[in-house]
Amino acid sequence: MKKLILASIVILTGFASCYKDNAEDMYPSGGGSSSGGCDTTNVTFSGTIKPIIDARCATSGCHFDASVTGIDLFHYSGVAAVANSGKLVSAITHNGQASPMPKGMPKLDDCSIAKIVKWVNSGAPNN
Repeated sequence: MKKLILASIVILTGFASCYKDNAEDMYPSGGGSSSGGCDTTNVTFSGTIKPIIDARCATSGCHFDASVTGIDLFHYSGVAAVANSGKLVSAITHNGQASPMPKGMPKLDDCSIAKIVKWVNSGAPNN
């Protein structure tokens, strides 16, 4: 009887270990992946860009006080100035033409970068 129970456990464990996570099933929205799940059709400063900048650069990052860093990313005017200079996209894409940002932290996810690039390429409007 013990052998039957032990055999059953081994078989069931074997079946359970065959489970394979599928990224598309686990992350259907595409999150930060480059799989095409990133919606950049309606990118606005207030609804899209400002929350990214606040979360990774301004309020919880380094650029909340322009007197310390020399770059104000807390207000639209500061973000637009950096965007229009080309430094914002260079910094977040780590293309070597500006200091990679966020400094000392992981690079922004692909979707956030795509949204910022879309906004900058649209003229960095205050919308």
